[in-house]
Amino acid sequence: MTFKPEDIDLLIEARWIAAVDPDVVLKNHTVAIHNSRILAVLPTIEARDRYKAEQRVTLDEHILIPGLVNLHTHAAMSLMRGMADDLPLMEWLQKHIWPTEAEHLSPQFVYDGTRLACAEMLKGGITCFNDMYFYPEAAAAAASELGMRAMLGITTLEFPTPYASDADDYINKGLAVREQWRNNPLIGFCLAPHAPYTVSDATLERVLTLSEQLNLPIHCHIHETRHEVEESHAQQQQAPIKRLEKLGLLGPNFIGVHGVHLIESELALIATTGSSIAHCPTSNLKLASGFAPVVRMRQLGINVGLGTDGAASNNRLDLFSEMHLASLIAKGTSGDASALPAREILRMATLNGAIALGLGHEIGSITAGKAADLCAVNLGNLETKPCFDPVSHLVHVAGRESVSHVWVAGKCCVDHKTLLNTDQNDLESAIALWQNRLEVRRER
Repeated sequence: MTFKPEDIDLLIEARWIAAVDPDVVLKNHTVAIHNSRILAVLPTIEARDRYKAEQRVTLDEHILIPGLVNLHTHAAMSLMRGMADDLPLMEWLQKHIWPTEAEHLSPQFVYDGTRLACAEMLKGGITCFNDMYFYPEAAAAAASELGMRAMLGITTLEFPTPYASDADDYINKGLAVREQWRNNPLIGFCLAPHAPYTVSDATLERVLTLSEQLNLPIHCHIHETRHEVEESHAQQQQAPIKRLEKLGLLGPNFIGVHGVHLIESELALIATTGSSIAHCPTSNLKLASGFAPVVRMRQLGINVGLGTDGAASNNRLDLFSEMHLASLIAKGTSGDASALPAREILRMATLNGAIALGLGHEIGSITAGKAADLCAVNLGNLETKPCFDPVSHLVHVAGRESVSHVWVAGKCCVDHKTLLNTDQNDLESAIALWQNRLEVRRER
């Protein structure tokens, strides 16, 4: 009896595969993909016998990894990249970012800025991003156009912006957009109260109720600067994280962004509640916020993912840079060269971020049954040779320029470094127009 191979959509053959879960690096293996999902991970010789693929991609000098998960960004702020550098956080926000947004924020601003961010992130191997910004309908349209997975924030503040008038208006508009996009498998939503210092107790209580009713993650800046913590003690007689805990927000659905200035008892609180942290090392340093105690977080079992923050305060949406810097900071601040080894860093950039977003069952590892969100990194160039440990190379040698292919839900978004699904000339023209508009404001 002759064995008939199974017809499938795609076989990706790679020299190495870093599955992340399980924590193994497989050599000369293949990922079989059909109907957007991973069917199997198996030796290449077996895969060629078992499957007949409509397309086969051979990556002789590459490592295939899960698509990277950017756990915190403000995508549309890509249009303000480098606009107000070398300033402390509050001056940067109050004197430059918020005034610019007051004048220019619009659906078109968010659509074009998010298209730019998605293009940059996809070319750097990021397949999913967790966003906190305004006009989520425009961000959803941009991400969908480029074929990217996005968790969009229902951003909430107490004060008005061109987008909304008050906290209830922000939430109601965000929920309406969620309803419009609820059947799109690549677009999800988080509740995103900006920070304890910009959101009232009443609003935080409504956020918690909605989180419990709709099973949505909560995405919130916490303990980013010493000033924030000191102001909270002066005005609320407690630390921001303690206030959130008393209101009931901490838990497995909570993602605290930055977490730079947390003391031992506060770290224990995050650990015992099962909350996650989005670690943004470049932004923390660029705004002089400080060094987040990530080594201690991991010792306590806190789930830590990696984020870039926005391009206005980074200035790159580049998780390869974040992986490298997070590893070096952990070693330097702890005095322990073994702190945050490469495999743990890769997990932070993939599965940990997925778990924080409630997507750990869907993405974050190269596991049969999960969505085929994948990134291929070429380690065959002269500057990446020799290669004794391909995962170490991901963190300490390769950069986003080494990304050759990216798939989201089994569909190719980057092919041989070429971005698909968008008109690059149209995007470049839109960005040039926004640069001219923003430069006019800066010169006034």
